[in-house]
Amino acid sequence: MNQRIAHLTLVVRDYDEAIDFYTQKLGFILLEDTKLSQPKRWVLVTPQGDGSCALLLAKADGATQESRIGNQTGGRVFLFLYTDDFERDYQAYRQAGIKFVRPPKEEVYGTVAVFEDLYGNLWDLLEPNVYRSSGK
Repeated sequence: MNQRIAHLTLVVRDYDEAIDFYTQKLGFILLEDTKLSQPKRWVLVTPQGDGSCALLLAKADGATQESRIGNQTGGRVFLFLYTDDFERDYQAYRQAGIKFVRPPKEEVYGTVAVFEDLYGNLWDLLEPNVYRSSGK
């Protein structure tokens, strides 16, 4: 059996502002932006790397979805962005105006800091120890 998670849906307020944040601030790649109907688009972004998982940016439709923007996981860290060079990405994100809500910390599994996306969803920026030990 060969399965994988291809996309995760992230509820956003506006397609274009979300695309701008993820591509300009975080350096993600815009994989697709296809108009499906007047209000809906199929928008996929992914971090630079192997591209094995992408975010589907989905514009909120109605009050219930709008209420979830920025808090899809009840205040917990939502997404984990692995990096092969924590310091490089941490400094680049700070220079891009990304708000870190928890400073860098050495944990048993690697170096991690928590940042917010444009809506307040929490992300871990994480360089796992496995990158250091394997020389990647």
